[in-house]
Amino acid sequence: MKSIIMMILTCCCAAIASAQQPINIDLWPNGLPNSNGIDKTPFDDARQNFKPTIRVFLPEKMKANGMAVVCCPGGGYTHLATDHEGYDWAPFYNDLGIALIVLKYRMPHQVKEVPISDAFEALRVVREHASEWNIDPKKVGIMGSSAGGHLASTIATHADDASRPNFQVLFYPVISMQPGVTHQGSHDGLLGRDAKPDMNVLYSNASQVTAQTPPAIMLLSDDDRAVIPQNSAEYYLALKKAGVKAAIHIYPSGGHGWGYRSNFKYHDSMINDLKDWLKSLW
Repeated sequence: MKSIIMMILTCCCAAIASAQQPINIDLWPNGLPNSNGIDKTPFDDARQNFKPTIRVFLPEKMKANGMAVVCCPGGGYTHLATDHEGYDWAPFYNDLGIALIVLKYRMPHQVKEVPISDAFEALRVVREHASEWNIDPKKVGIMGSSAGGHLASTIATHADDASRPNFQVLFYPVISMQPGVTHQGSHDGLLGRDAKPDMNVLYSNASQVTAQTPPAIMLLSDDDRAVIPQNSAEYYLALKKAGVKAAIHIYPSGGHGWGYRSNFKYHDSMINDLKDWLKSLW
């Protein structure tokens, strides 16, 4: 009996030891490169004044396949849904051998460079630590939900060769900044209510797609009234026109903002669709 108990304890200890504890990293330890006007005060999540950081979830070393995903949670460029659109995804990705890096980015307050610089820095830091974290620097993707999907697709379409992510995972993303298509709250948070037409074009990311834009998958609901499906449809068509590998999955219902929540009616289908697409990149 004692030997059986010891075996159970040994197995439990081994399982605990093999689990990777998240790593938290300050993105700008030497000072912020820009300001949204409120980040000079003490950081306070309750006031949506986020300290720009990444939380790194690594798979077990034996499982790691070299892929990594930098995740940008949504929140309309006014707040962050870091749980169901961020941290809750870690077991899914880690089980596939993929590292998940959740970005807590600063809100723009109409200073577009603020979240964009945080996202670029997150990608740079991940690639800098690639060897240490068992990551292939050429297999680092970006993921985003809602406004986080706009941030992710902005990085994918505005990056130069050195900083471009290798693939995109976009959940019900804001793609357009054009009136009538955009999510107005996200537009106003990033560019301001009175943004000039040329800024609306520049950050309508379907218009920024080139043959160098990385492959993308979009997952959304047909009845999404917060970020209308036209956003993803325009992006998908632009990617295909440019000859970029792309997939789009539109589920019959579910509305907006379901993330990893299991009460989303098509959760299992969505997980399988995403898993199959990710495996197609290996």
